[in-house]
Amino acid sequence: MNEVILVIGACGQIGTELTQKLRTIYGNENVIASDIKEGNAELMSSGTFEFVDATSKESVLNIIEKHKVTQVYLMAAMLSATAEKHPIKGWDLNMNSLLIVLELAKDKYINKVFWPSSIATFGATSPKIDTPQKTIMEPLTVYGISKVSGELWCNYYHEKYGVDVRSIRYPGIISWKTKPGGGTTDYAVDIYFKAIEEKKYECFLSEDTMLPMMYMNDAINATIQLMQADESKIKQRMAYNLAAMSFTPKEVALSIKEHIPDFEITYNPDFRQAIADTWPKIIDDTEARNDWGWEHKFDLSLMTKEMLKNISENNK
Repeated sequence: MNEVILVIGACGQIGTELTQKLRTIYGNENVIASDIKEGNAELMSSGTFEFVDATSKESVLNIIEKHKVTQVYLMAAMLSATAEKHPIKGWDLNMNSLLIVLELAKDKYINKVFWPSSIATFGATSPKIDTPQKTIMEPLTVYGISKVSGELWCNYYHEKYGVDVRSIRYPGIISWKTKPGGGTTDYAVDIYFKAIEEKKYECFLSEDTMLPMMYMNDAINATIQLMQADESKIKQRMAYNLAAMSFTPKEVALSIKEHIPDFEITYNPDFRQAIADTWPKIIDDTEARNDWGWEHKFDLSLMTKEMLKNISENNK
């Protein structure tokens, strides 16, 4: 059967690059991009785009029926820092959009769902080092609360209705293609842009705040690999821990200074510091590696080289 994929939230940081990669694999005509706003020129010109309200079942179902969609990647979300400013809106978007898609999968309109979770599911009481797949999850952010709830709903719909829903707890995702979108880990994107443009950066986290991170290429490959894996290999229906590297703002700055020696960083922690302090430092993703063969390719040194090279070329 020919797969037709709908990406909801295709204009966000991950959604933009995920849509393009899916189009190279499944064909431009078989991957429908959708969002509440238009995306970049490449996304809009390479295949079909539909406006969608992710919190409207009618809006989502209309697109699924129109294009005979078989799989949905639900990437629409309000991220951690933004959701703290708009808690009810954040909850409504993050929760209602998921329940709509799970209901449509339960009713057989689609046969497979991807939904992104996050390291924000962990809280101050979770182990910080080698955070295990199953552990205490008591998040203190709206985003984290919605992600834990979403994981439980995914597991419920799989156990009760047999819905094939798959999920990853993303660490901080770093990309040169899309500017930051309101996340606590976004300093690790912004720092590279500021290094090229201004040779200085004021960081909103302290220099020794270690967080799990991942280069976008690895995140996209993991997502598609999980969705393409045989269903018998998927043991976790809440969400898989996923890891590549962990580093601090100071370590990123030193990595950048290897290429831009006069780069300078200063630190002025804001409200996002309190969020970051509740998150893990190093994630244990043994189960993803064992169950469906996950492997990362990018470390900090290689990522820094790629980020600076691509931002420089695109700023010309």
